[in-house]
Amino acid sequence: MTPLRLRPWPRQCSGIALDMGSARTRAWIAGRGLVLDVPTVTFPGTGAIHPIQRGTIIDAPGTARMLERLLAHRLPRLARPLIVVAAPVLDGITYRSQAHVAVQALRPRSVLTIPAARAVAHSAGADLSRPLIVIDIGAHLTEVVLLVDGAVHDARRTALGTEDIRDQTTGPAQIGGALADMTASMLRQDPTSLTHDALARGPLLAGGGALHPEITHRLADRLHTPLHPVPAPHTAAVRGAAQLLKAAHNHPTTAHTHRPGPPR
Repeated sequence: MTPLRLRPWPRQCSGIALDMGSARTRAWIAGRGLVLDVPTVTFPGTGAIHPIQRGTIIDAPGTARMLERLLAHRLPRLARPLIVVAAPVLDGITYRSQAHVAVQALRPRSVLTIPAARAVAHSAGADLSRPLIVIDIGAHLTEVVLLVDGAVHDARRTALGTEDIRDQTTGPAQIGGALADMTASMLRQDPTSLTHDALARGPLLAGGGALHPEITHRLADRLHTPLHPVPAPHTAAVRGAAQLLKAAHNHPTTAHTHRPGPPR
């Protein structure tokens, strides 16, 4: 990981934490708190277009227009913000590169991308000196991530989420079962005790799916371990990104860009 060295933050310059999902975009501005929690849509013509789908930014220019429309007027004139973006772990390189293109609409001074799972752990105040499993159940994408010393050690994903339940294309029990299968796969393929120790500790649950008892009950039954939903799970990723934004501002020489290695 390469240190991200930042200049002192001018008083007139805001920092922004972003969580851009396929269903919702959330933004936190330093000193103002959560300022956005809106559908991720653009309006190029007569209808709404979704520029992010299943954890992938498929339309970076459209995402840029959305961010400019929603946030540019909220920033001080001539602001050059530090932007922290919570990103999916898997396919993260593609997402990060497209996100970097999109946020240029806000004229950032620096852009820091972090794994959403790490942001969730920070929002919950989790002890990252011990192995930790984070399960982030979003609207269209769900990830199971093993963090070791705060870094991504292993990860799984499925293109399923709470919107699939609403659309009746799948059921909550199926999502819970898929999560259990992914976690069990991580456990089987780990030659160390890290996954076992993290599982015994109990996974953190975030995203809207953490509030679906049908999902969590199925998952708990299959894993035989306690589950720990984080407070306000919908906004956990953006709140954790905001905490890391503050840390990057207060300790600029210790902030890092995060480039997770390939999952095992």
